Amino acid sequence: MSWEIDFLEDAVDDLRHLDGAVRVQVIKGIKRVSKNPLPTTENGYGKPLGSQDGGNLTNLLKIRFRNLDIRVVYKIERRDSVIRIIIISARANNQVYKDAAKRRGKCNL
Repeated sequence: MSWEIDFLEDAVDDLRHLDGAVRVQVIKGIKRVSKNPLPTTENGYGKPLGSQDGGNLTNLLKIRFRNLDIRVVYKIERRDSVIRIIIISARANNQVYKDAAKRRGKCNL
């Protein structure tokens, strides 16, 4: 059973800005993770995040696309079986994590 995937509006924009081939790979990866989005500590695919460069990302998880240097940061809503995609971006000096912390605060996640 796959979890429902929900994108923040900003994350939809992130996806639109990706090159076509990269976008396809990212969507495929998100769909694969939606089958088991739990943290790796619970035998899922998501790598737990904590504090990153001053931003509190506790309870958020990431998907890492090694060959693309892209990160997807998401939150799971266990009660509703929803994966909420917060940001899709290049890792670039951990900026993706700083931006994820800002979006989290803006959206009260």
